[in-house]
Amino acid sequence: MEEIKQGTGNFVRALARLVVCAVVAVAFAVSSGSALELDREGASQYIQPPYQLGELLDGGIYELINLDGRVAGYAFETQPLAPLPGFSGAPINLFVILTLEGRLIDVDIVSHNEPIFVSGLGEAPFQDFIAQYKGYSITDSLVIGVPYGDQGSGSSLVYLDGVTKATASVRIAHETLLAAALKVAREKIEGIGGRAAAEPNLEYAEALTWEQLVEEGIAGRRVVTNREVDDAFAETIWADDDPIAKDEPDAVYLDLWVVDLGPPSVAEAILEPDSLRQLRNFRELSPEDEPILVIDAGRHGLVTEDFVRNTSPDLITASQDGLPISLRDADLDIELREGIPGEYAMILRTDRRLGFDPTSEWSLSVRAVREHGSFRPEIGTVDFALAHKTDERFFIRDEPPKPVPVWRQAMDARSGDLVVLAGGLAMLVPLLLLGQSRLAGFRYYTGFRLAVLAGVIGFVGWWGQGQLSIATVLGVVRGLFEGQSLAFLLYDPFSLLIWGVVVLTFILWGRGFFCGWMCPFGAMQEFMHHAGRLLRLPQIRIPDRIDRWLVKLKYVVLASLIALIFVAPAYLDAAIEVEPFKTAVTTFFVREWYFVAYCVGLLLLSMVVFKGFCRYVCPLGAVMAIGGFLRLRNWIPRRDVCGSPCQLCRVKCNYNAIKPAGGIRYDECFQCLDCVTIHDDDTQCVPLVLAKRGRQL
Repeated sequence: MEEIKQGTGNFVRALARLVVCAVVAVAFAVSSGSALELDREGASQYIQPPYQLGELLDGGIYELINLDGRVAGYAFETQPLAPLPGFSGAPINLFVILTLEGRLIDVDIVSHNEPIFVSGLGEAPFQDFIAQYKGYSITDSLVIGVPYGDQGSGSSLVYLDGVTKATASVRIAHETLLAAALKVAREKIEGIGGRAAAEPNLEYAEALTWEQLVEEGIAGRRVVTNREVDDAFAETIWADDDPIAKDEPDAVYLDLWVVDLGPPSVAEAILEPDSLRQLRNFRELSPEDEPILVIDAGRHGLVTEDFVRNTSPDLITASQDGLPISLRDADLDIELREGIPGEYAMILRTDRRLGFDPTSEWSLSVRAVREHGSFRPEIGTVDFALAHKTDERFFIRDEPPKPVPVWRQAMDARSGDLVVLAGGLAMLVPLLLLGQSRLAGFRYYTGFRLAVLAGVIGFVGWWGQGQLSIATVLGVVRGLFEGQSLAFLLYDPFSLLIWGVVVLTFILWGRGFFCGWMCPFGAMQEFMHHAGRLLRLPQIRIPDRIDRWLVKLKYVVLASLIALIFVAPAYLDAAIEVEPFKTAVTTFFVREWYFVAYCVGLLLLSMVVFKGFCRYVCPLGAVMAIGGFLRLRNWIPRRDVCGSPCQLCRVKCNYNAIKPAGGIRYDECFQCLDCVTIHDDDTQCVPLVLAKRGRQL
């Protein structure tokens, strides 16, 4: 037995040195991608012909130049524009190429520190996910997931395939891309992010008169006198080419009226019944076209003698937001109601699908033309514009679905898992809190505990991907230090629920609830311990003098990881691999051989050293132990004779969490309840056994 103890001491000391050296060596031997912004040469690597980088604008945005030398769009990194913290606390940096219309030419990954992709699933799934954005517009309603049942039928949503086991990271990348692209669009691209297209509300009814249309501005007007036209042509060769204007300078040259006839109430106030029926037929045949009534009550007229019906008018143009509006004659013979002024009237049509919004201000221009000379006369033109818009009440908008907050998307996607997890926690926590002694005395308690741990491994771990990790803690520390948002926690509601319950149970039990009941890798080690017992492998119990030092090792590992945040963050992702959770749970052992060897080695070790990793190395366990200082009660029952002279519970405790004097080391207690079982059992507890025999210690 003494030889085993000596061998144990040598083995444990060697293991401790190995772990410390491994953490330091891995941390400083492996480097992750640089977070520095790209220079022009680096950015050029992402540009493919026929494009090239142009001028560098404010905010690190490059103009994208086409072969003809014109600006075709913009290219930019997302990190300077939308530095949203990733799951590790560091932003995901993408390179985005965007057209002037807001369409994504290409998206590439520049750098990231997402643990699941750095040394878990590998880069390929992340690259495949990002590649899906190519060709979509930033005005599309892009969501991550798949439509269920008939929800995708007729939906305006565009679904992108996510990455299994990396839901949080891809959602962060998604938000990063859209946040940066929309910021560029609002600053650089005209018309992006505008309102949804408006179309007439055919159900809206309101009795109106021509006088009301004029008073409310629904009928727009522009009057131009002969004098104004002469002034416009003054000091040109066409100054004296309109005798009428010279003879009658104050007479009306152009009396222009514009009315949008799309709203039925407006059309009914203007058109005679026969014309109204024609307009209704037109609306049924061309539901996407907006009918615009144009009237001239002056002497100018609206078209030339050469105008052909059903074509674009040769003297009338329109624009909105600096872009031309295509107008064409609707080829309708109309008759206006009595009292409406006008010598010339026509209905023009424009397609709303091309971006025309009748509720936003637009401009209609009528061209005045003069000719100078008899043979091949020189043509002079002047345009007179009328700004107009129609009140919103006559229209409806096909509003795109408002983007659902990412945290809500994540919760909806995992609603079933969250219900099962919440139900399990709602049963387990009260059972441990209110029925602790009865549970510990249950005849089949060991079987019950192993069943719970099996569920933790299968459902919480492999299925739910709810293995808590030191990566989350370090991400929070880094976010607080750098003043970044902690919103990344919301991207994984399954793990967040576990975190919430675990933090609350610090007050009740300290670290014991998570480390003893909810940690998938800890559960794996406990099963390996039972396997070792079945195989009759010798169980190595670490001597107290060594155990006292080894339990401090996990705090050294934790402190080292935190220090890397401030002194060498590029090495942090590699150093986190001291945790085998990603190998055993996230990737289900499908990784590079050295990660698998390390993880399997720890599991094999637990067959002879009870949960050695949890007790001595785990940095997350160190965090849980520190959180245990919030504990408000000593929940393990003790007697005066516990520890002096009775040492049974201490000897039976596999975690060595009972002091020689009988007190509980709650920072090392995993809530296995073995000591509670002994304490309440009159066939095991020495004081109870003696009391039953009429004796006492």
